[in-house]
Amino acid sequence: MTDPQVVVHRDGSLLAAVTAARLLTALVDAQSARGDASLVLTGGRTGTAVLEHLRALPGLDAVDWSRVDLYWGDERFLPSGHADRNETQARAALLDHIPVDPARVHAMAPSDGEFGDDPDAAAEAYAAVLAAAGDGAVPRFDVLLLGVGEEGHVASIFPDSPAVHEEERTVVAVRNCPKPPPTRVSLTLPAIRRAREVWLMTTGEAKAEAVASALTGAGEVDLPAAGATGQVATRWLLDTTAAAKA
Repeated sequence: MTDPQVVVHRDGSLLAAVTAARLLTALVDAQSARGDASLVLTGGRTGTAVLEHLRALPGLDAVDWSRVDLYWGDERFLPSGHADRNETQARAALLDHIPVDPARVHAMAPSDGEFGDDPDAAAEAYAAVLAAAGDGAVPRFDVLLLGVGEEGHVASIFPDSPAVHEEERTVVAVRNCPKPPPTRVSLTLPAIRRAREVWLMTTGEAKAEAVASALTGAGEVDLPAAGATGQVATRWLLDTTAAAKA
């Protein structure tokens, strides 16, 4: 468990732009050290904005995108190509515009895919993908991006839900989410904590209470964001309003 590092930006737009530059450097450094890099993507407004800013950076080609493994922290269990799927948004923002290796883009199965409308099967299949890439465990992701909800959820792990109590599985199906759509697939906290670096990004006054609680010792069952930590670094990337009570 690492102590959190808090970085506060003037507004959400600047946060996304600076985070994109930070991410580019992190991927270049990872490839310099290990030859390959691995990145876990998140959805939402800020997560998508980071990818859009990344795409526009002059140094984008400093990363060998054919040697980046791309994963998702969670996914809305919807049909392939649905506008609300995190994969769909990430492809439009970045992935369709860079020379990624399709075999290294590890999307979670859609509800009309090979497992049909069975999120448990989709979760088990994604856990198998992670295990194969991580020699039986979860890969040591270089950077894992997360948004933070008003109630402190990360990925699709909500307060006092079955997912936040999970200690064995790395990926779970999530049902009855308090935010639509109700059915999702998500990494668990044990899987998230395998990442070298975890970056939690959030903006807005409505997030301030959750941010403050997470940074002052809240328990992960009541506030899942508090349990999202990296092996090497845990970064909270905030705008001034989200940081107002921290």
